[in-house]
Amino acid sequence: MPDSKNGIPNFEIRISKSRFIIFGFSLVFFLSSCETGLIRQQEEQIRLQQEEIMRQRRELEELAAARKKEEQERAACNRAFRDFEMAQAAKVPNEAVALYRQGLKLCPDDDVAHYELGKVLRGMGQTQDARQEFEAALKINPGFRDAGRQLEAIQKK
Repeated sequence: MPDSKNGIPNFEIRISKSRFIIFGFSLVFFLSSCETGLIRQQEEQIRLQQEEIMRQRRELEELAAARKKEEQERAACNRAFRDFEMAQAAKVPNEAVALYRQGLKLCPDDDVAHYELGKVLRGMGQTQDARQEFEAALKINPGFRDAGRQLEAIQKK
């Protein structure tokens, strides 16, 4: 039907109410399914980020614990060094042995203390104990030549 005012045909679009409602629901369903997919992606990203945060926290806690342990070991070795110094100054071999052993309880990885204790023990005739101390020094420091020589000298006898 032409429009009486401008001569252009007038087309009426007739959409039934039920079709309009179906179209509306379809559009809402489509949009909500897209939104649900986005939400799932975001939830997965958040979950992965939380896992990474937890992993980093554990790593930081492990580093802090290792640092604390290292500081404690350093403090123990500093106390042990006083025992080692007193052992070197001791006039009586039994006193030196006791001081070296006391210090080595605090700082068991001191290759020089094991070596010095081994020399005192060897001088006292306790070659088996001396051998163990020279071996301990070499285990800590395989390049410790004097400890190696002392051990060779004991083994030759």
